[in-house]
Amino acid sequence: MQKRSPLIYPSILSGDFGHLSDEATRIEQAGADAIHIDIMDGHFVPNLTLGPKAVAAINRSTNLFLDVHIMIYNPYDFVEALVASGADRITFHFEATEDVEETIGFIHKCGIQAGVAFRPETSFEMVPKYLHKCDLILLMTVNPGFGGQAFMPEVLEKVKLAREYCQRHKLETKIQVDGGINAETGKECVKAGADVLVSGDFLFKKAGDLAKGIAVLKGV
Repeated sequence: MQKRSPLIYPSILSGDFGHLSDEATRIEQAGADAIHIDIMDGHFVPNLTLGPKAVAAINRSTNLFLDVHIMIYNPYDFVEALVASGADRITFHFEATEDVEETIGFIHKCGIQAGVAFRPETSFEMVPKYLHKCDLILLMTVNPGFGGQAFMPEVLEKVKLAREYCQRHKLETKIQVDGGINAETGKECVKAGADVLVSGDFLFKKAGDLAKGIAVLKGV
């Protein structure tokens, strides 16, 4: 695969929840391309995190693109609230609804980008159907729900297949990966064809400095 400089989206889930506005500003000043915001409902995944009010608070503190990843059942029901809160793209899970195409269409109707996410265990055969319809696909490289998990290398084959499909059909759909992304795994993902690296634990806890960590991932 041709080497490309990836877009880097720090996951604010790994930041300080007591100072979300400050964290958003810090992410912007560190040179990130966007802020990745995880929203979980405690049902689709066994964890509860942020909601529309937190998205609005982050939006007031930054000019960065807000990449909102919702791990919730019935995602259609939350689209309008998240759009009103400042989301620039909403990525929802294929496994969380039977109305995937309807939800993509509604997000687009609201004037923002739409993404579809896939769990690691979901067959790649489910992916091509939506590559023409959405702006981004998210191939999870850990099981969704918690930060700090180990990268699952078996997902790399799906990244390669998605990139090959997009090239073959001349699609500009972005391929995003999220989970266990550091300098080593990020390099593997970009080599396989990923456009966007979401990183939380590495950038906020292991890189030592947010700006340096982003620069490392930019150069993988």
